[in-house]
Amino acid sequence: MGGDPSKTYLPVAGRPLVLRTLDRMFSSTLIERVILVVGVTDLDHCAAMLRSDPALQNRSWILQTGGATRQQSARRGLEKIALDTNLVVIHDGARPFASTELIDRCIDAAAIHGAAVPGLPARNTIKVVSGEHWIESTPNRNKLWEIQTPQVFQRELIVAAHEQAAREDAEFTDDAMVVEQFGKPVFVVQGEPTNIKITVPEDLWFAETLIRQGRVP
Repeated sequence: MGGDPSKTYLPVAGRPLVLRTLDRMFSSTLIERVILVVGVTDLDHCAAMLRSDPALQNRSWILQTGGATRQQSARRGLEKIALDTNLVVIHDGARPFASTELIDRCIDAAAIHGAAVPGLPARNTIKVVSGEHWIESTPNRNKLWEIQTPQVFQRELIVAAHEQAAREDAEFTDDAMVVEQFGKPVFVVQGEPTNIKITVPEDLWFAETLIRQGRVP
């Protein structure tokens, strides 16, 4: 999205995006502590914002500085996880509308299967396109899903998978791929159409529309 401040601090219907996301995480009684991974330059601003927010006064959260990539930031967050933690929930700070029910379903599924992510069946035909913009193939849409967060894993599994990826200097676009590369299966939970990720300016407009219409908390 560009600009200053970072998109995660932009207001969505009057409340900063990252605070709306934290509201959803803390809405689940299964979440015991939140580790918020932020950029080094955002650390002081974010800390002041969280400490002054009335909704977070009695919540357990800590800050951790991130890395150069999303994957490195996730690994930095894992470094702050207590060793007696059984399940780790990894969520995008720019997804402010994950429902309590979705969070709990993902946690329950990961408790059974070891790893679980939410997703929705692809609604459009997907093409594999070359760098020169020629179609190379058309995958079967019946097996294609758009994957969301929160993604939930057994702590030992996700930590070991990230350590292997770091040793191999391999980068992936989400944590489920890190676990897949580690050779472990990942279960898919039915996601939610309103669990959108704020990426471009139009997403902010859509998010505020969802709030005004009462489609999300």
